[in-house]
Amino acid sequence: MVLLYSPRRGKSFLVQLEEGKRFHTHLGVVEAAEVMAAGPGGKVMTSKGEELLVIIPPLSEVVRRAPRRTQIVFPKDASYVVLNLDVRPGSRVLECGCGSGAMTAVLASLVGDEGKVYSYERREEFLELARSFVERLGLSSRVEFKLRDASEGFDERGLDAVFLDLPDPWNHMEAAVTSLAPGKAMGVLVPTFLQVERTLEAMRAFGLSYVRICEILLREIKPNPGRVRPEDRMVAHTGYLLFGHRVLGGVHPTEEVEAQEEEVSP
Repeated sequence: MVLLYSPRRGKSFLVQLEEGKRFHTHLGVVEAAEVMAAGPGGKVMTSKGEELLVIIPPLSEVVRRAPRRTQIVFPKDASYVVLNLDVRPGSRVLECGCGSGAMTAVLASLVGDEGKVYSYERREEFLELARSFVERLGLSSRVEFKLRDASEGFDERGLDAVFLDLPDPWNHMEAAVTSLAPGKAMGVLVPTFLQVERTLEAMRAFGLSYVRICEILLREIKPNPGRVRPEDRMVAHTGYLLFGHRVLGGVHPTEEVEAQEEEVSP
């Protein structure tokens, strides 16, 4: 998979290279054989004489352009999630609500061949879409897909991280916490404040502490020399992120909130 980029037009095309294939774009036709011959960092010409650069696409771009039937976890959110869940080579991670597979791919790229992503999805069409996307990226061996509703619980125990992308994560919090190893982190993505409130209550009730809530806003800047300025449009609200760590015995919510307030007071 490569990114064909037109520096003159600022347009790019994500393509899967296959022998004998041709790519049709509004800038002209490109032969896969010519792209392969040019190699990463090379240049090719379209049938209309447009120069395209051959670039190895960053995972963020691959994920952003993933085929979708559902809303995806955007790269700006996914990157913050994996940092806060401390996902690394060898990690065993549970994901519930794989959707189109964007977050699944991010997790699988990080856990390495020694780690594992356990991805639960209740709708078969979404699971197959995610499976296909992960296969295209060559990450299938790192993911175990499970067609199951979250209400039926999770098989794994002692996991390094759990990520929930569900409309009602509070209804599945106990099962998710049970799968998580003590001291390890859980992340939850929800789109509204009402869901944040209910999720927060459930996280406290089932032994999660060091709870943080945030929203990630990313503003792109136009890289035009002499007239650098923000892009005219931005993807603003995508969701709220909640994080918490499993603590045996938990912490009384009131005590923890008061302690945090004392810490930041002047």
